[in-house]
Amino acid sequence: MQKIAFTVTNDLSYDQRMQRICNSLSEQGYVVTLIGRQLKTSKPLPQFNFSTQRLSCWFNKGFLFYTEYNIRLFFYLLFHNYHCYCAIDLDTIIPNYFVSILKGRKRVYDAHELFSEQKEVITRPIIHFVWITIEKIFVPLFKKGYTVNNFIKEELKRRYRVEYEVIRNIPIKKDYSIIENNQQEKFIIYQGAVNEGRSFETLIPAMRYVDCKLLICGEGNFFERTKQLISQFNLQNKIELRGYVNPTELNKITPTALFGLTLFERTGLNQYYSLSNRFFDYIMAGIPQICVGYPEYKLINDEYNIALLINDVDETTLVQAMNMLLNDKELYTQLQQNCLKAREHLHWENEEKKLIDFWSKNFNQ
Repeated sequence: MQKIAFTVTNDLSYDQRMQRICNSLSEQGYVVTLIGRQLKTSKPLPQFNFSTQRLSCWFNKGFLFYTEYNIRLFFYLLFHNYHCYCAIDLDTIIPNYFVSILKGRKRVYDAHELFSEQKEVITRPIIHFVWITIEKIFVPLFKKGYTVNNFIKEELKRRYRVEYEVIRNIPIKKDYSIIENNQQEKFIIYQGAVNEGRSFETLIPAMRYVDCKLLICGEGNFFERTKQLISQFNLQNKIELRGYVNPTELNKITPTALFGLTLFERTGLNQYYSLSNRFFDYIMAGIPQICVGYPEYKLINDEYNIALLINDVDETTLVQAMNMLLNDKELYTQLQQNCLKAREHLHWENEEKKLIDFWSKNFNQ
């Protein structure tokens, strides 16, 4: 049986894409290990049909963390036997490359994003130089790979002449029905990373002019600043920061929201050409969303009409869009019904066929 190692830098608890991928391949008979890191706040993982391994580090952020984690990951991979090493994004690509060379094994690159073009990277010249250098050196050495949308596929092809597949971040099909939100306090939901470039600087003050609660499920490098913004605008009673939410629990929360938010600033190609998990999660949950009208989202929305697209993430634009969905019942119902139709096509059971085909071809060559 073929053994595959997948490597990430998160603690595995909330990485639904990797859980889906590992589960699908395990069901096909591959022996899969998903490797991440152990944090002080890490919770016990549920029982999966694949193996997991968490590596503990002294450092938890910045250069020292990435250096330590990559060293630990290198030695872990070196002393465990796999037939293929799959690096998830640039932050684990180096140890996967060197171990695959030392052991004469296959290697695969899974680009969840255009890592070197994130806002928190491109706005820091030295950090950007380091990551773009790693990208230039190592991505061309991974001839096999896949990514989450067509833009990243074409951009990596243009930069490094690699031909990758596209496997989108689409959720598992769930048997949802429309859930009427009859709670006394209705709410809008944002789920996902609370990171730089996700428009919290304009979303938080915009909530002053929206007669609805906002629930934010997630954490990230902008989490503390988001807390400060909520306090600054005195919105503690209107915006709830839930932090990390277990995927099982999140699946119960999202369908009860009025609508979701998919927001990215235009700073950096990674934001402008993103195609995020939450975009599809809202569709699967049967709720409309306000979404940036960037190319990948517009392409899908032109076909299914499931979101209210906006041209920018300015405060005024967000206020107008949220109030429109709150008050225009006809528009809301139309988008909601379209979500129910779209989710019959946009689900993992369709997307995983491409994943299974990729790995079948990779191991048969």
